Amino acid sequence: MVAEISHTLLLGAVLFCIGIAICITKRNAIMFLMGVELILNAANINLIAFSSLDPDHIRGQFFSLFVIVIAAAEAAVALAIIIRVYRYFHTVRTDKVDEMKG
Repeated sequence: MVAEISHTLLLGAVLFCIGIAICITKRNAIMFLMGVELILNAANINLIAFSSLDPDHIRGQFFSLFVIVIAAAEAAVALAIIIRVYRYFHTVRTDKVDEMKG
C-alpha cells in the first residue's frame, strides 16, 4: 500500500515539475495554459493519493472534483482571452504582445 502511494506521489511530482518547466520556458500562451493544466492535474493526483489513505472519508476526491471544475472554467476563459489576443495582435507568443489598451 505504501509503495503504491509513493509511486502515485512521484507521478504527481513529475507532472508538477514538467508543468512548472513548461510555464517557465515556453513563450506561447497555449503552451503556458497546458503547463498550468499539468500543474492542476498533478495536484489532483496527489489529492486522490492522500484520500486513499482514509477510505472512510472522501474529502480528497471532492476537492479533486472541485479542482477539475475550476480548471475547466479557467481553460475556457483563458482560451477566450488567447483568441481575442490573437485576433488583435496576430500572434499567441506572450513576448510579442507588448501593448495593452483600455
